[in-house]
Amino acid sequence: MAEFPDAIVEAWLTRRIRLVPPILFLWLVSVVVLVFCLFTEISRGRRFEGEVQQRKKRKPWVRISDTGELQPRDDDSEEVDCIIVGAGVAGAALACTLAKDGRKVKVFERDLTEQDRIVGELLQPGGYMKLLELGLEGRGFHNGRFVQRMRMKAASNPLINLEQANVLSLIESDGIVKGVRYKSLVGEEKNFHAPMTFVCDGSFSNLRRSVTNPKVRTPSWFVGLIVEDCSSLPFANHGHVILADPSPILFYPISSTEVRCLVDVPGDKVPSGSNGQMAKYLSTVVAGQLPLKLRKPFLQAIDKSKIRAMPNKSMPAIPRARPGVLVLGDALNMRHPLTGGGMTVALTDIVILRDMLRTIQDFSNAPALCDYLQDFYVLRKPMAATINILADSLYKVFSATDMVEEVRRQACFEYLGMGGMFSSGPMGLLGGLNPSIAILIFHFLLLTAYGLARVLLPFPSPSRLWIAIRLIWKAPSILLPSIRNESLMPSFNFKWLMTYRYTIVMSLFMLSSIYFLV
Repeated sequence: MAEFPDAIVEAWLTRRIRLVPPILFLWLVSVVVLVFCLFTEISRGRRFEGEVQQRKKRKPWVRISDTGELQPRDDDSEEVDCIIVGAGVAGAALACTLAKDGRKVKVFERDLTEQDRIVGELLQPGGYMKLLELGLEGRGFHNGRFVQRMRMKAASNPLINLEQANVLSLIESDGIVKGVRYKSLVGEEKNFHAPMTFVCDGSFSNLRRSVTNPKVRTPSWFVGLIVEDCSSLPFANHGHVILADPSPILFYPISSTEVRCLVDVPGDKVPSGSNGQMAKYLSTVVAGQLPLKLRKPFLQAIDKSKIRAMPNKSMPAIPRARPGVLVLGDALNMRHPLTGGGMTVALTDIVILRDMLRTIQDFSNAPALCDYLQDFYVLRKPMAATINILADSLYKVFSATDMVEEVRRQACFEYLGMGGMFSSGPMGLLGGLNPSIAILIFHFLLLTAYGLARVLLPFPSPSRLWIAIRLIWKAPSILLPSIRNESLMPSFNFKWLMTYRYTIVMSLFMLSSIYFLV
């Protein structure tokens, strides 16, 4: 057997010995951090339990004044676990969920009558599964009727008190939200106190700005009307997306006899409906781009149906931690409704929140509960970010404004038409069944590659080369702004590290131990 020269062995040992100090230092640091994390978690649990017991000893019909004295409350508040502002899809579902876990809930809604909305009428499969998980039901529907059924279910629960009132503001003391100030149905302003307040008052929220840092955009409007002939759809019981100029048109059934039509109008303004400009726009600009089977029923709907318009708002979730309050639903996060993913995100958030709150017996320790609920914004990222990015990116692709984007749009439909993984993957993302940013980026890169092959083959002429270059150049502007808006980089921030601190520290400990022993 050949022997290594002493010089080589000595050099090898020298290099290995040099690794011992940093590895030993890493091992010691991981041990110290692990012990510190365990100690702080134990002490935090004891402190939380102690404050909960102290809260339970307090009298329910008192309040703490500015001088620290106990005084009778100046309102007619009953003892409840939490307040929910808004009884839409998110608010009503959250109320039913919390009451099912034995919590007493007070719900304020500014208008309990059935609303006539033109959006929120489609629930993707992923959202439908979350709805069943919450013990509720619904799919494609009139939004107003669906919300009314959920409100009736909430009102029938003895632990839920549903009241029609307009919430004016949040009540705050020492940096902690203590309740809400509202105007009752008779016009009287009152205060209502509770340990926790959930803001679910929708896209036109008047409380959002006091809790979050909203950056609301309105890229377009939806003009909605009802087509009464369901047989006019090319494919029965299916939603349809028509690639029109300048932006897409949606058709989908909302009952056995009615089809909802949504016409996307880009910009922050729409033609006026009072002087007939809207009807003229629909009949002259839109109708001619529809399939022949849909054109006649569409023109009839313009004359018979009530034409409604609603802004398509987009707003990334940028929460600001405040003890005693949490924002949910469209008040927290909005995306373009092209993909119908809003309710799927809201219901998924409620399922995540339900699972987190089940470990909390009492909401009275607002600062500790606020710290605990910071994990909620991390846990909601996979579903929310996937649907948000997909919705905004698809709208950019479908509302093509030049020849390059038209090439990308056609490539997108051909890509989906290839079947197999090329359709099942994007459909899983669209339906909320397989939320994954990595899979979304993967299919976007494949789509870009397919678009390049479609342009360059069979022969890359100079004009095709120029289109291919512009196709690559514009690709980042479709995906990256949405990724930036979703703040995916905070996946590496301190809160994320604290969420998975045990896994990280144990991994460092095990790896450094193995290296040290070897």
